[in-house]
Amino acid sequence: MFDTSQFPKAKKYWYNGQFYDWDQAPIHPMTHGLHYGTSVFEGIRAYPTVKGPAIFRLKEHIDRFFYSAGVAKMSLPWSREEIGQAIKEVIKVNNLTSAYIRPLLFYAYGNLGLVPKFCPIHLVIGAWEWGAYLGDKAHEGVTVYILPWRRLHWSQLDMSAKLGGMYIQSTICGLEARMKGADEAVFLNLEGRIAEGPGENIFIIKDGLLITNDRRESILEGITRSSLLEIAADLGFKTSVNPISKEQFLGADEAFFCGTAVEVVAITQVIDASEGEPKKYLIGSGQVGPYTLKLKDAYHQCVRGQNPAYEKWLTYVYD
Repeated sequence: MFDTSQFPKAKKYWYNGQFYDWDQAPIHPMTHGLHYGTSVFEGIRAYPTVKGPAIFRLKEHIDRFFYSAGVAKMSLPWSREEIGQAIKEVIKVNNLTSAYIRPLLFYAYGNLGLVPKFCPIHLVIGAWEWGAYLGDKAHEGVTVYILPWRRLHWSQLDMSAKLGGMYIQSTICGLEARMKGADEAVFLNLEGRIAEGPGENIFIIKDGLLITNDRRESILEGITRSSLLEIAADLGFKTSVNPISKEQFLGADEAFFCGTAVEVVAITQVIDASEGEPKKYLIGSGQVGPYTLKLKDAYHQCVRGQNPAYEKWLTYVYD
């Protein structure tokens, strides 16, 4: 029996076309993906609206899922439409009004050589209710730890794909940041500039200009990131996509994380351990700033169907 306390309201998951009770585990321990991280995944959210639960930017997430599968040399036996329908069914069968949704595609049981010659492709989809990713204090802003280790570089691996094995770096460094008293980590890239968090993109605001970086800075260009760039432009904010130096980051008026799991969370303090002895800094006033608050509120309205301008991004579960 598995403890379900970290997966609220999760009763069943979808695996290769069938539903299983959450505490069932029909996956062999010699599964290739378990040993080598030969998997791809998505993190997707559904939010409560007046029309029932709505999945935010489902098409874009599924498109990226297929792109990641291509990078991992996987051929999917399911269509985009079939996966989208399965995601809806998972939300329905668990009777969820809001959910974090995790589709996972992996090389299954077959052989354990590094090349999975005899391993079929399997797909599992789970969903559960999830609160604040960085904890209850996230609304007050978080402290980040700039790591001494650099992010995987875009010249080494396709950073536009969500590859399971790649996230071992995020896990190790996220744990390291918490051991050092921070809430989350921040990576520099090989060039010494700001890259991203373990699972979040970064924006800064300086003199009213909203700045984020792109894939050439060794980041995954997140779907939340692209949404916020559009929302910010609609709000009349000036935006720029450019490299962010560490000095620009530390000297910003405001900074925030964004991502499907984290949504929008202000970065208010920094522990910089990238060059020897750690040093502490405040971002701006050390409080959540007005631009971050306005974008956070606009994003909240967008995903919950409260702004008709962004209805195009919502897929209703009970259509």
